[in-house]
Amino acid sequence: MRKAEIFYQDIFAGMLIETNDGEYTFEYESDYIKNYPNQFITFSMPVGKGKFKDNRLFPFFEGLIPEGWLLEIASKNWKINTNDRMGLLLACCQNCIGAVSVKPVNSTDE
Repeated sequence: MRKAEIFYQDIFAGMLIETNDGEYTFEYESDYIKNYPNQFITFSMPVGKGKFKDNRLFPFFEGLIPEGWLLEIASKNWKINTNDRMGLLLACCQNCIGAVSVKPVNSTDE
């Protein structure tokens, strides 16, 4: 299982999880729901209670991953297969352009 904390600007918005079965979930953090009910990270994931689930990485998070020659550089430098979308997201998207950033959660942090 791999996890990432998702931040909107510098505010902890929620948790993205890839399960060992290859399922992805995203859930907004309760304080974020309470304090920022209209500040969604993407139109397809409005702020609210409950989990978003999919058997593929959500398109919004896919869009944060580098493409083209930058993807090749990232894949080679971190030795991550280009099909390992969660691995690339965790490695490459801590300092994204835009409001959303991804912070990997180590298994020792749980």
